[in-house]
Amino acid sequence: MAAPSATARGTPSGLMMKDGYRCLITFASAPTIGFWEKTVKPPGFDGGDKIDITTMFNNDLRTFEPRQLITMTPGGATAAYDPGVLTAIMSLINRKDTITVRFTDGSTWAFFGFLKSFTPNDLSEGSHPEAQVEIEPTNMDSTDVEQLPVVVSVAGT
Repeated sequence: MAAPSATARGTPSGLMMKDGYRCLITFASAPTIGFWEKTVKPPGFDGGDKIDITTMFNNDLRTFEPRQLITMTPGGATAAYDPGVLTAIMSLINRKDTITVRFTDGSTWAFFGFLKSFTPNDLSEGSHPEAQVEIEPTNMDSTDVEQLPVVVSVAGT
């Protein structure tokens, strides 16, 4: 194989989001749950650590190979909340569900996961009560079959 050569950067396709407002998280089993997103961190994707494939036949450099599988990373939100939502929140903790992240342009990512935690922040006079919401992707349906996230883009993206 030939040595690597530089590639010029092309113009990205699609539409760049210009503002982070508004992104919402929906749990299929509780689409009107009593919390209001203030900031949202969508799940991400991680290829994992490289695999060292260096042998005694290498002369100058260590060599590596990428992994085959991708990990969908946790997401979450900072949210205002209704203190009466405790029972509903508890019913979502560690329960497999379909979770949808709706982006500002109307695009959605739907995936299987669960609510890992709902942690209220300190309360104090003069501050808006908030909680940290953490969601974990499972990538498996109710029959434990691997499922990719479903991405629905709006026209032009």
